Amino acid sequence: MLDQAYSRRQFLGLAGGLASIVGLGLVGCGGSNAANTAAEGSAAAAESVSGEVTYDGASSFQALVETAAEKFMDANPDVSVSGSGNGSGKGLTAVAAGTVTIGNSDVFAETKLEADQVKNLVDHEVAVVGMGPVVSKNVNVDDLSLEQLKGIFSGQITNWKEVGGDDAKIVVLNRKAGSGTRATFEAAVFGDEAVDFKGDAELDKSGDVQTQMGSTDNAISYLDFSHFDDSKFNAIKVEGVEPKSANVTDDSFKIWATEHMYCSKDADEATKAFLEFMLSDDVQGKLVEEQGFIPVSAMKVVKDASGKVSAK
Repeated sequence: MLDQAYSRRQFLGLAGGLASIVGLGLVGCGGSNAANTAAEGSAAAAESVSGEVTYDGASSFQALVETAAEKFMDANPDVSVSGSGNGSGKGLTAVAAGTVTIGNSDVFAETKLEADQVKNLVDHEVAVVGMGPVVSKNVNVDDLSLEQLKGIFSGQITNWKEVGGDDAKIVVLNRKAGSGTRATFEAAVFGDEAVDFKGDAELDKSGDVQTQMGSTDNAISYLDFSHFDDSKFNAIKVEGVEPKSANVTDDSFKIWATEHMYCSKDADEATKAFLEFMLSDDVQGKLVEEQGFIPVSAMKVVKDASGKVSAK
């Protein structure tokens, strides 16, 4: 369990509000208590529901949502679940506008939307995931400090020899603005400092990073743990700590995010049922870890009235 406050992470810039605990004690869409959904999810999935569930947002956990959706649709053949992973910002904007029924995000909605938009949404935290830097196979650096990462992703460090590697230009593959993964990574590395460095390329999705990292020498980027692929690139240590889920939950690896699924307060029954399924034992008990994530029950996040967030 984590017990240290992290004001640097993706939670920076949250609007003030009443002190609240977010984790398993969420309020579900339409006013149901999501603390009960883990026990009720399987039963909800078994009930006869019909309709269309649509989503957009974070590509970091799109594969988890897709896999869960297949299982949900198998149990509920009259429900269609489909969507895309176009980034947290787009997902939150879409659910707030009503063009999708669920917005997936690596960050709290308060960081992307206006207060009057957020008040009409309900947050469901479905998983926690670590995120870390990845380098090309030809790079012989396997550990970077936060200060070194700051130098690289601000454009101050430009050659691998400056951080113990070969004499070669560092190719920085960044994510586009609006990416929750980028927001999480930058918050952990830069803290409160603003950064507008774009790097050599800005990519849309986690899958795009996977592809380009696999075909680019001397490159560095960052991904959530579920998108690590050691056949294409190497995930490296940060401050001497390996990027593993166990090191997130024991507070030794500092870069992580909570995966949120937002819906409107008046969401339809099919959307409610699918979100309940995401918090059920069918998903939390096995599927979350199989997909490279941490169950929400392993970590609880507390947000106080000032917007400061800690994990305990």
